[in-house]
Amino acid sequence: MRSTRPEDPRRRRRAATDRWLYRLGAGAVALALGLLGLMLAAILIASVPAFTQTTVRVEFYIDPALVSAADPAAGDFRAVVARGAAGLLPDAPPREARAAARVPTPAAPHLVRRAVLADPGMIGRHVVLTLPAADAFDQLARGHVDRAAPEAARRLNDAEIAAFDQLVAAGKVAWALNVGLLTNHDSRFPEMAGLAGALAGSAMALAICLALSLPIGIGTAILLEELAPRTRLTAVIEANINNLAAVPPIVFGLLGLAIFIAGLGLPRSSPLVAGMVLALMTLPTVVIGTRLALRRVPSAIREAGFAVGASRHQVVLHHVLPLALPGILTGAIAAVAQALGEAAPLLIIGMSAFLTSGPYTPTDAATTLPTQILLWADGPEAGFVARAAAAILVLLLLLVALNALAVLLRLRAERRR
Repeated sequence: MRSTRPEDPRRRRRAATDRWLYRLGAGAVALALGLLGLMLAAILIASVPAFTQTTVRVEFYIDPALVSAADPAAGDFRAVVARGAAGLLPDAPPREARAAARVPTPAAPHLVRRAVLADPGMIGRHVVLTLPAADAFDQLARGHVDRAAPEAARRLNDAEIAAFDQLVAAGKVAWALNVGLLTNHDSRFPEMAGLAGALAGSAMALAICLALSLPIGIGTAILLEELAPRTRLTAVIEANINNLAAVPPIVFGLLGLAIFIAGLGLPRSSPLVAGMVLALMTLPTVVIGTRLALRRVPSAIREAGFAVGASRHQVVLHHVLPLALPGILTGAIAAVAQALGEAAPLLIIGMSAFLTSGPYTPTDAATTLPTQILLWADGPEAGFVARAAAAILVLLLLLVALNALAVLLRLRAERRR
């Protein structure tokens, strides 16, 4: 029989409070997801122009008088490019013909030189090459130049706009996927700038960071959690490790500048110093994560090992460590992902250098993805802004890939248990 007793007012208030808490929590989650979606949408919209590139087809005559077959690297490719670009609009008025010659990227001599060195058979022949358009014409093709604005307020004058329109009508202008975003090195020209050097520098720095922080961090955690006695000294060490995990990253950059560069004389702006600084920064995180993973292993495992006569190091290495491996891997990859996105400590040690080649060894000057993003975001041309957004997208994809790798390794290690 259903009770007719009136409901307790306190129960109603508790139920109402629970409903409000649920709504507040759901609202906070929805707000966080909305802001995240807004951020990702803004990055995607801003980065789309960087993944495509306006190109122009130019016919060049590789004159043997300018480029010798005996030594093509020493050829006068500026003259070759000047003659080819001058012929883009042969029937146009002189002013527009000169304007059309400015449509190809200023780095055209380097591109033509690279093509001839790859195929010396071009010497003495007419060849058609597809070159990136200069950033101002690329922005014009995307509709980012106000044609109705006064000529003095535009990057392009009327003759340059008219010449570009004629090239479009002649079918010499096209749009292509910008593969150079990942294969080119940095450049003064936005249409030629790429992430190859930053990706190589980040890979070298992270490899050195892993090689240093993982063995030292895991070994320290095992010592503190499994082997060392509980004394005042270990308590002080544990407290200092926890405090180091909260130190701002820029402090580690100052430490690396003072010790590794000024003290030991290691090369500035090198992946070697960057990896060592990142190792210092991630070391407390690796130690804390490894200790938490070791604590999750049931004490019964240790007691069972001691019961069958195993020594302490055998219990740790053969029983505790394999069971804690999923958590250790997750913490280690999370620390590396944190290091991948850090820019402040690397700026202190000079990783913001402008480099058009390399690095090839860990001691060469280099830059990394976060510092490259800062350099491009500060660039005066609009093309650099789009490339900065694209670099942010590449960095986010790498972070997602690292976290996905951590999940896969964790699942695989758990299945092996």
